[in-house]
Amino acid sequence: MAAPSPAASTSAALDLPALIECRQRVSDYDALAPVVADPLKAVANGLQPLEQRNQFMAEYRLASPITVFGQRAEYITVSGASIMAILDVADPRPLARGLALEDGVDNPDKFMAGREVVARDVTDPRTGEPMIESIILSVSTVQSHPGKTLAGCTYSLDLPAEEEEPAADAPLTPSVNTPDGGR
Repeated sequence: MAAPSPAASTSAALDLPALIECRQRVSDYDALAPVVADPLKAVANGLQPLEQRNQFMAEYRLASPITVFGQRAEYITVSGASIMAILDVADPRPLARGLALEDGVDNPDKFMAGREVVARDVTDPRTGEPMIESIILSVSTVQSHPGKTLAGCTYSLDLPAEEEEPAADAPLTPSVNTPDGGR
């Protein structure tokens, strides 16, 4: 009996609609990286790499369309920690309102809206360090895709904010008993 191929096991693990709709975790998104890094793995997982129209996004045609946010999607884009569906939606505002997103940019050339849907304390499995898992849902337009709306999710692990040291406002000299506080 043959062992399942790595592509087949990865394919079963990738749930593109769940990734795009922010229903997964950073570890699930991490499983996408080796797939999109290798065109053969991408094709084996139903992602046909397309010519890059935007230097910041890798675009793929899906072997089978998916439904995300109630819209049919045949194309997705991956950029850094983000995966987004490219939707045939000319005006992104109704979708953004329906998803309860906060407007970030709204002008004739660009629209961006988003909200953090997950912020939780986790432990980095590789280092054991405390981290914050952040998942942000967003809707935007991009000049390279006129008449289209990008909708999807950004997954990240961030370091917690450093706690302020109690002496941060204290003077650097020991003369704190002077009337001006040593400043």
